[in-house]
Amino acid sequence: MSENHNSIHNGGGFNLSRRRFVKGLALGGAFTGLGFGGSVFAATMKQARPLALRGTEFDLTLAEQAVNFTGAPRVATTVNGSLPAPLLRWRVGDTVTLRVTNLLPETSSIHWHGIILPSAMDGVPGIADDFQGIRSGETFIYRFPVTQSGTYWYHSHSGFQEQTGLYGPIIIDPRESDPVEYDRDYVVMLSDWTDEDPNDVYRKLKKLSHYYNFNERTHADLVRDLKAKGLKATWNDRKMWNRMRMSQRDLSDVTGYTYTFLTNGFTPAEGWSGLFRKGEKVRLRFINGSAMTFFDVRIPGLKMTVVAADGQNLEPVTVDEFRLGVAETYDVIVEPKHDMAYTIFAQDIARTGFARATLTPDPSMAAEIPEMDPVPDLGHNDMGMGVHGMEHAGHDMSAMNHAQHQMPDGQMMSGMDHSKHQMPNAQMMPGMDHSQHQRTMSGGVDKATLKPNPSDFTAGPVTHAMTEYGPHVDMRADAPQYRLDDPGVGLRNNSRRVLTYADLRNLRVSADLREPDREIELHLTGNMGRYMWSINGVKHADAEPLRWKLGERLRITFINDSMMNHPMHLHGMWSDLETGDNNFLPRKHTVVVQPGSRISYRVTVDAEGGWAYHCHLLYHMLGMFRTVIVS
Repeated sequence: MSENHNSIHNGGGFNLSRRRFVKGLALGGAFTGLGFGGSVFAATMKQARPLALRGTEFDLTLAEQAVNFTGAPRVATTVNGSLPAPLLRWRVGDTVTLRVTNLLPETSSIHWHGIILPSAMDGVPGIADDFQGIRSGETFIYRFPVTQSGTYWYHSHSGFQEQTGLYGPIIIDPRESDPVEYDRDYVVMLSDWTDEDPNDVYRKLKKLSHYYNFNERTHADLVRDLKAKGLKATWNDRKMWNRMRMSQRDLSDVTGYTYTFLTNGFTPAEGWSGLFRKGEKVRLRFINGSAMTFFDVRIPGLKMTVVAADGQNLEPVTVDEFRLGVAETYDVIVEPKHDMAYTIFAQDIARTGFARATLTPDPSMAAEIPEMDPVPDLGHNDMGMGVHGMEHAGHDMSAMNHAQHQMPDGQMMSGMDHSKHQMPNAQMMPGMDHSQHQRTMSGGVDKATLKPNPSDFTAGPVTHAMTEYGPHVDMRADAPQYRLDDPGVGLRNNSRRVLTYADLRNLRVSADLREPDREIELHLTGNMGRYMWSINGVKHADAEPLRWKLGERLRITFINDSMMNHPMHLHGMWSDLETGDNNFLPRKHTVVVQPGSRISYRVTVDAEGGWAYHCHLLYHMLGMFRTVIVS
């Protein structure tokens, strides 16, 4: 690894603006008038540039903090007085000790997202072994060995504290040389801030799920369709959507109507910036620390070479744009060849706002901010099966034949019989014969000796459990497809090279080359109108834990029976995403399941104890959640 130069922002490009600090001082009277306590204002007085914290011993204090992102004073939840929380920089092979003191008036917690550690240190109250959260006024000591390098983050796993600011980045430096070369290293942490109480946001969604959607179709859209498609096609299209009682613009539950999108804690009006010298390689560590927002990221004028996903190194792939799901991370390398400024532009998936930053050789230089792309429409293919393959609200449509599916490289795989695979109720079905499968861990495997091992993208008939029927589920997909090479709604055919999951290939041989011992099919379900979310039609409060056996190799297949993207996060164990070549499966901690699609990954069950498994959209999490018990 070459030398790092963070010449204008310490800690990997992290600071909070002096402007905001001064603004906080001027608004002290306003906070008092709003009834916030003197202790909160005192915290504002102490707000200063957060440092990058390095080493093995850390003291983190959770407290309320006065902030002002919109011109209206509000109280955030912060760590050591900063939002985002301080960058934590660790090193592989060390054992870190983190003393977390809770000065909040309620129980809190910190979860180390994507970090492989003992269950008791995972920070999920009521699920992690012997952990019930950190009560107000108490200190909890996390201590665990650091076994992986890369870009990660941490956040509260209590209530809606993540929405109010309790999140921060983690960088873990490798013990050995880094395969990625760069001259500068910046964290770019994207997030969404609302002045509203998150409890009020949730109440509004429960009462009116499209409360924050101000981009519904209009008469102008109808006229455009008539011109483009003609009367008959437009009529049939509208008839279908009306029959299904679905909206083509249901892209995001919470939007720029209430959100201010932040980059490293800076609003779009303020703008964060990082310096470079012409010809340097700049590593940008993108982290989506938002509660509900998917971002589409590009830097007009610069190609981005993606070198890591969720902290794990990849074979480099050069793109113009990528979609960053909630809780995902991507590391990219950019090489500016000119003495000019560039805008890092991250528009939300619903095109209601954006976060932005600037890469520049001179702090006085700025770049043009591009226009947002048009608001996209969901189409039949966004459901992954076309109109004839979807059952919705009692309309039973005939299933499509997907005996053959196209692999990301364009090759077709012949159909396989999955009729004996595990059913949606997560019970093992008999009949799988893995006696001839390769059962080796990959340590020391020579790439040249590996036999071809393509991922299986065939899809057998989908079975919906009885728990998926009822008023709590308003859509069931009967023929969902693998869509690994689909960049997603709003990114198709936009003339830019957009990253897809099909592009992800591990830089190293897969850590575990064994075939799965069994398969589990999980359906992501809900009733969007009533804002009810579940897995297999059962919300977390009513669900039995998933019980996995220590040492087994699982294949998890998700079927998304809803219109929303769901970023599914498994704690404590890696998700080896099947992207085409099982010999080089990319490791993920968060996997986005597109609407109406299916996706599969493998899990080596190597971590005993209790683990959380859930959608990382904060307002989906209450229902779309499972406890996993490994024993």
